[in-house]
Amino acid sequence: MHGKRPSPRPLLWIAALTVVATAGACAGPSHSAPRARAATSGPPAPQRSAAPGAGLPSVGVLLDAHGHWCTASVVDSPKGNVVATAAHCVYGDGAATENFSFAPAYSGKARNPAPYGEWKVRSVAVDDAWREHADDAHDYAFLTLEADGRGRQVQQVVGAAKPEWTSGPVRRVTVVGYPNKEHNPADGPVSCTTGTAKDPHLAGSMVMECDGFFDGTSGSPWLADGRLIGVLSGGDTDTESTAVLFDARTRALYDRAVKASGA
Repeated sequence: MHGKRPSPRPLLWIAALTVVATAGACAGPSHSAPRARAATSGPPAPQRSAAPGAGLPSVGVLLDAHGHWCTASVVDSPKGNVVATAAHCVYGDGAATENFSFAPAYSGKARNPAPYGEWKVRSVAVDDAWREHADDAHDYAFLTLEADGRGRQVQQVVGAAKPEWTSGPVRRVTVVGYPNKEHNPADGPVSCTTGTAKDPHLAGSMVMECDGFFDGTSGSPWLADGRLIGVLSGGDTDTESTAVLFDARTRALYDRAVKASGA
């Protein structure tokens, strides 16, 4: 791993456009203009490095009085108050973290770093395999949030990505995350759109190669066709990141979180 798996906070504080050219007018019986070929624009080439400043309203940071440490994102739910992140961000040493919040669209250098507010985390759901022995194959978590002071749920304010539970590992994804400030002086989001492959080292996982996902990006959403298929959990080098694919067991954990949300 290359630093994407920090220890949880101390419990005291944590809580295509297609263009077709038409044939020109005929110059005479045997001199018709050649037909122009249709030109298409395909998807852009995969990124090799994350680009700063391209965030999403529904993606933000987990934070407490000491600052932020991981990334999370709103996942579509009946009540609209569930976010997804990595399990190692919110559960360790036999206990869930406490007293922390989620700040969507966070921007540390802005006059108002949390433009959509800070949403207090009410409950943490991790898989039993993670709870019992930190199984890397289950490094994902779902958090439920309290409503804001106006009674609104976070999804009403910033939107959400629908989860996908049956994706394969070979996809084109957009990953948005928040590196910690030592690697990210702007203290804002970075993103990368690239292809993924099957992780050869961990069954049920996928891997991408894109620079820039340093400490703090754990929990970043992997979005394929706008749907959430996993969250960033680790990587063996500074250019490589991995995520566990959401599956039936992940859905069961999500259902537990939805139940805990009061939906």
